[in-house]
Amino acid sequence: MQGMGDTGEACPFEFNFDPASFKVGDTVSYRVSTMADFPFAGALLEVGEDYVVIAGDPLNPDVRYRGTRESRPMVDGSQI
Repeated sequence: MQGMGDTGEACPFEFNFDPASFKVGDTVSYRVSTMADFPFAGALLEVGEDYVVIAGDPLNPDVRYRGTRESRPMVDGSQI
């Protein structure tokens, strides 16, 4: 997301890329298996031992994606 805005403009998101410190409310950059590693941003709603649940749409709380617990969680494209 760096370099996408005006010169000197910072990214509006502050991401947590450390899966060991993930907690509910953190913003993560996640990937979708069917979308060629295109980056998405979402807030963590749940953190399990080997998975996370990500808010997929800030305007619709029913949209939730289960992803892997890694620096950039992977969501299976069948959930989208």
